[in-house]
Amino acid sequence: MKDFTFDTIVRGGTIVTAADTYKADIGINGGVIAAIGADLPSGETEIDATGLLVMPGGIDSHVHISQPSGDGIVMADDFESGTRSALLGGNTTVMPFCLQEKGISLRQALSAYHDLADGHCYTDISFHIIVSDPTPQVLGQEMPALAEEGYTSIKVFMTYEELRLRDDEILATLDAAKRSGQIVLVHCENEDAIRYLIGRREADGDTAPYHHATSRPIAAEREATHRALSLAEIVDVPIVIVHVSNRQAMEEISRARARGQKIAGETCPQYLVLTADDLDLDDFEGAKYVCSPPPRDRQSQEACWTGLETGVFDLFSSDHCPFRFDDPAGKMNEKGQQSFRWIPNGIPGVATRLPILFSQGGKSGRIDLNRFVALTSTNHAKLYGMYPQKGTIAIGSDADLTLWDPELKRTITNDDLKHGADYTPYEGMEITGWPVRVLLRGKLAMEKGELVMDKGYGKYLSRNRSQL
Repeated sequence: MKDFTFDTIVRGGTIVTAADTYKADIGINGGVIAAIGADLPSGETEIDATGLLVMPGGIDSHVHISQPSGDGIVMADDFESGTRSALLGGNTTVMPFCLQEKGISLRQALSAYHDLADGHCYTDISFHIIVSDPTPQVLGQEMPALAEEGYTSIKVFMTYEELRLRDDEILATLDAAKRSGQIVLVHCENEDAIRYLIGRREADGDTAPYHHATSRPIAAEREATHRALSLAEIVDVPIVIVHVSNRQAMEEISRARARGQKIAGETCPQYLVLTADDLDLDDFEGAKYVCSPPPRDRQSQEACWTGLETGVFDLFSSDHCPFRFDDPAGKMNEKGQQSFRWIPNGIPGVATRLPILFSQGGKSGRIDLNRFVALTSTNHAKLYGMYPQKGTIAIGSDADLTLWDPELKRTITNDDLKHGADYTPYEGMEITGWPVRVLLRGKLAMEKGELVMDKGYGKYLSRNRSQL
């Protein structure tokens, strides 16, 4: 019987991390990287990566799965379909949101989400906790205890009436997070301005999907971004400004950093390749593109690209929030067809995040490969307490590897994405560069667009505190 030095060898590829690019083999034992070097000795399984780029598995830290979404509305992805689609797109870890509904505790919410996820995941997962009911018990007891157990990030909303917190509630939540060492993500839009504009649009009979965009203008996002940063400055706590869509909000981030605040910024594919005009389609087709903040204009697209290039943005996430289009429990619900107000907010995108940025950014030269890895994996791991277990290729790190064919040309089609939605907003987009193999903790999970691993191998990750 032949003795093998490694369980698996990935041979002949070009390794790309956030810092380096070089050719080497990777030896894997027990699900972790055991050796990196030239001409490593034999492995029980050998994977030929000649001509391929070997990168850390993608980490998508902004994903909505199985989240309550309103009366009669059902999110299109459960943990099985959502993580399956993520894996096919080159991701090995996703971070869904666990929503605390009003009147229940954080532990009750977490218990329910773990029940939905356990045994069903194709990728590793870890939860952010959405705080919608910041009671004294939540702030003073649950948040500190959960931080010690590895739940080290929370999210607050400044919009959506059923979720948003008042300024005093945001301050109290930020202060509690500072004491417990949790990083806070903030959705920045001014709900009062949006509700006023929705009422005006409906009074004028402007109820088509396009007016979702006109009722959520850039100024409403900019103002809320400024206010969130001001509240964080008052408490002196780091925050993450998520899904930034335009230059004005970016400028608020830059000014706050110049004042010495610790901030992470995030943008998403929809703000690079979609515009508000996509919501202005006949036959209700514009509903497919309804998300918040909405896509803006060409100038905003260019600004977001600049933010990725220059460091305004640390994270590139999908904000995957899928609903079916042709479904009375989705975009085409009865009330949604009467007014954009009731169209579920969100679009699918967990499988297309990495290919879009690779093709539109990496192949065009707007960002280099190392920046691509930082934006899509390494920075997520560092910010959310998973580094260096995740987000890099180093001895002792989990063997989460995505092998890319940088010249493979593909056309995005919904059938290939294997999510629960019945459409993709990126249908027909031509892509150059696509992940062709994915290893999760050393196990081959995807090969040439097909799953080669059963669900349930993905596990829940308890995290350390943020490096920020």
